[in-house]
Amino acid sequence: MSDLYRSAISARLSKLPVTIPTADVDDDDEEEEADEFISELPGSGMGPPAMQRLPNPNFAPVSAVSFFADALQVSIPERNLDCRIYYTPPKFADGTVMVCHHGAGYSGLSFACFAKEVTEMTKGECGVLALDARRHGKTTATEADDSDLSIHVLVADFCAIIESVFKQPTASPSFLLVGHSMGGSVVARSCPQLLEKKYRIAGVAVLDVVEGSAIDALPHMNSLLNARPDGFDSMEGAIEWHVSTNTIHNAASARVSIPSIIQLKEGDIVPYQWRTPLRSTAPYWLSWFQGLSSQFLASRTARLLVLAGTDRLDKELMIGQMQGKFQMVVVPGVGHMLHEDDPTRLAEILVEFWRRNERVVVGVKKVGDL
Repeated sequence: MSDLYRSAISARLSKLPVTIPTADVDDDDEEEEADEFISELPGSGMGPPAMQRLPNPNFAPVSAVSFFADALQVSIPERNLDCRIYYTPPKFADGTVMVCHHGAGYSGLSFACFAKEVTEMTKGECGVLALDARRHGKTTATEADDSDLSIHVLVADFCAIIESVFKQPTASPSFLLVGHSMGGSVVARSCPQLLEKKYRIAGVAVLDVVEGSAIDALPHMNSLLNARPDGFDSMEGAIEWHVSTNTIHNAASARVSIPSIIQLKEGDIVPYQWRTPLRSTAPYWLSWFQGLSSQFLASRTARLLVLAGTDRLDKELMIGQMQGKFQMVVVPGVGHMLHEDDPTRLAEILVEFWRRNERVVVGVKKVGDL
């Protein structure tokens, strides 16, 4: 989160031009394709709306149809949710699935480019499932009140989604749980519950969140949100804003992921608005990150922490690292959205982590077993 705060402040001051992608896009084809395919922290600030301008076709939305094999709505009555998941299964029934939980304000499609890289690198041996959390993306509530985003609610939702998709633990693939920012806290806390239900967990990977730094950044979050526009005049404008402010460094990923976090409100002065206004989630911020380090270190599986910069570890993680309780990798040249900024490098890291720990030679301890 501290990385996110620094990048957001830099974005307010930066007036450098952005490198514009040159790929041509057929808007009509993309819209038809998207219709056929059911398929820290952006937010709704109090800042001024984005300046009116003609949509830039170089930032036109791109369909996610080529990034996942399936996009499904999964009904979870006990959680009053109709949940959107994006899924590419492993080619072997007893393979591994990387189950990905996004950060606050984003969606499962933030892992789209990463998912495609993993599938190609493993030749389909490792699958990827990414989900839209409560009040995010295309997940909807079957009852009116779904406002509660406290950590125990998100964990219960995550476990229920896995149990709904993979009903028999013994016949299910093994899982590598991957969570970005808020999602990292969800997967770390979900791991013991899934193990108790006899699911096989190959590892837990937390992306760019450290409890101490995250909590230290919370007092500054309102200032960060003030720097964000209330909305945009077009979807292209929303995508361009994320790239030009370096919120997402990779335009190709932003064109896939950003449309799922923006909604059209016809008749409003600024018609394209945030789907998940982050100011409304402020009461839950502390619950997301408090206790994250101890939960991560207590996970009875291999553990991986991937950071976007040399974020200082809190005392608990520093001791754990010296004791060899988890693997840590720092990815240079990326921002808080590291899985979008450099999906190829992150895929390399996670595939190597999976190979070391899921396909480990008998007698060799996994990372985290020490």
